[in-house]
Amino acid sequence: MATDTEEPTLTVDELAARAGVTVRTIRFYSTKGLLPPPVIGARRVGHYGPDHLSRLALIEELQHQGMTLAAIERYLEQLPADLSAHDLAIHRAVVASWAPDSAEDVPLAELERRSGRPLGEAELDRLAAMGVIARTRAAGTYRVDPGLLRLGVQLLDVPIAHETILAARTVLMEHTRSAAHELSRLFRDEVWGPYRAGESDPEHVAAMRSLSAHMQPLVVQALVTAFQRSLKEELREWLKES
Repeated sequence: MATDTEEPTLTVDELAARAGVTVRTIRFYSTKGLLPPPVIGARRVGHYGPDHLSRLALIEELQHQGMTLAAIERYLEQLPADLSAHDLAIHRAVVASWAPDSAEDVPLAELERRSGRPLGEAELDRLAAMGVIARTRAAGTYRVDPGLLRLGVQLLDVPIAHETILAARTVLMEHTRSAAHELSRLFRDEVWGPYRAGESDPEHVAAMRSLSAHMQPLVVQALVTAFQRSLKEELREWLKES
């Protein structure tokens, strides 16, 4: 799997395959300034790296959320210029978290197109075990969770035992469910309760509606940021001990 320290080695065709888009799409984004130019190597061949791949994923996710190209351009302009592929992937994860559940049934050919790679039985079994896809009654058709697909495909190449990935998923699900429960309880007791007491006040009602509309993105952003920092600290301590 690509890391931020890797040199750009992907051709435009390879980048398109990895990202699950067309070469025409990549060139279109480039002309709009949404993608940085490739590194020009021997024979004037352009090479792309992990940052291009992560930025493409972010652009596609923003489009999936209904943003126009002009809005995407403004969004990207606000990001620091030196963001790594890892940082861009986190931005995409946060953006994807706003999407409603939208699982859909797709044939294998479309699943492979979106994955940017061919998928054998072993890969399909692994994606199914991670909850990314589910087999349907129709032969060759799979129910796909678009929000998890890219992550699941990336995990196919991670040199970690399948059982370890599933165990990590269980840990994440248990702790995020616990965090969501506690935050909901806090909101109910400390915010919703006073709202019910003052629901006759039109200004209070308007303020509560505004808070409800903005609560989810604020909480998710806070959780992602807190978890990222905690994970960095844990890895730093682990590296000291090893």
